[in-house]
Amino acid sequence: MSEEITNIDTQALGEKIVRVIKTIYDPEIPVDIYELGLIYDVLVNEDTEVKILMTLTSPNCPVAESLPMEVEEKVKSIDEIKDVEVEITFDPPWTKDLMSEEAKLELGML
Repeated sequence: MSEEITNIDTQALGEKIVRVIKTIYDPEIPVDIYELGLIYDVLVNEDTEVKILMTLTSPNCPVAESLPMEVEEKVKSIDEIKDVEVEITFDPPWTKDLMSEEAKLELGML
C-alpha cells in the first residue's frame, strides 16, 4: 500500500514540475517551452530526484547555454525536489509537429 502512495506523490510532483516548466518561455517565441514541445520527458524517482530530457529548436539556439540552466534552477526551487538533471538531446530533432495545438494556435499556425 505504501508503494501506491509513493507513486501518487511522484505523479503529483511530476505535474508540479510541468507547471513550473510552463512558466519558462522561449525568448524568440511567445510560447512556453513545454507547449513548444521542447520537453521530451520528466522523470521523478522515489528519492525526489528529477531528470528532464529536453531539446532546443536548433543546435545553434542562442539560449543553448541559459535555457537548460533556467529549467534546472526553477525545478530545483520546488521544495520537495532533492536534485535535478537536465539532459539536452537532438534525437529526435525538434520540429513544429512537436508543438501543442495551443502553441500552434498562439502562433497563428492553425
